[in-house]
Amino acid sequence: MTEVVKYSIRKAFGMQDVPEKVTTFGFAPSDDPYIPSKDETYVFRKEFIREVTAFLKNPFGDALYVTGPTGSGKTSGITEIAARLFWPVQQITANGRMELTDLIGHHALVSPKPGEPPVMQFMYGPLAVAMKKGHILLINEVDLADPAELSGLNDVLEGRPLVIAQNGGEIIKPHPMFRVVVTGNSTGSGDASGLYQGVMMQNIAAMDRYRFIEVGYPDEATELGILGRVAPTLNEGIRKGMVKTANEIRKLFVGENGDDGQIGVTMSTRNLVRWAKLTLQFRGAPNTLKYALDQSLLTRTSNEEGEAILRIAKDVFGDLWR
Repeated sequence: MTEVVKYSIRKAFGMQDVPEKVTTFGFAPSDDPYIPSKDETYVFRKEFIREVTAFLKNPFGDALYVTGPTGSGKTSGITEIAARLFWPVQQITANGRMELTDLIGHHALVSPKPGEPPVMQFMYGPLAVAMKKGHILLINEVDLADPAELSGLNDVLEGRPLVIAQNGGEIIKPHPMFRVVVTGNSTGSGDASGLYQGVMMQNIAAMDRYRFIEVGYPDEATELGILGRVAPTLNEGIRKGMVKTANEIRKLFVGENGDDGQIGVTMSTRNLVRWAKLTLQFRGAPNTLKYALDQSLLTRTSNEEGEAILRIAKDVFGDLWR
């Protein structure tokens, strides 16, 4: 069994304004393939670090529900934290046809060695593996799942053992380090905006077993820091213009009072990073900024939305937009 060790928040996440004595815990470094890869350019947000590490350290019998708009860093935030704590992650993305057996496991014909005749064997799903080994079970887009299937997790979230009837009634008791984290664009109450197709209203009893944290888009200074890391050779004025453009697009998306946006697309941090990287990649092309923006966002917008976004970009960049 991998050793559980303490980590300094300051050292693990490069948070220089956090006292050295503030710690969390994870696993000792290992080559476990389920430990997420680390992105050295990732920029952490202090509040997110505080909330997630507090949950991982002591969940108090809860699961964690991370909600926020598309591309705001919900999943990447969790996996980057896990990477620095050497905490293995069992990750799955939900959909409307996901069943509880997809999480628990199923029987399959498996060849013990290449060329040998296959034999029937039970293949453990991400939930069973996470419970056995103390991994994080990360379910992305959880609000796309059928609420009836998701309610099947209730007993597990209460801390009860997992009973696998399909495997002769095998009982898996939860490892002390087992955690459940889910992400979604809604808070389990459906999508009132109509922007996220397939989002379902979840069972209120199931949602009562989660603690919620909200992740918005980073502030301007943070996004400038992100672009500075992923595209350091890009002109600083260009980076500032990109962030300003992104924020103006978001205002048009949200609307004046938060519920009557004029366009149906937004520029996520993910889009912003893509725009910066492609601008460097296609440097020298005619109107490089627009060329990269087309591939990052504009091609999937309607004509009206595209024109509105282009007007914003032209106003922000002025003479640089050519």
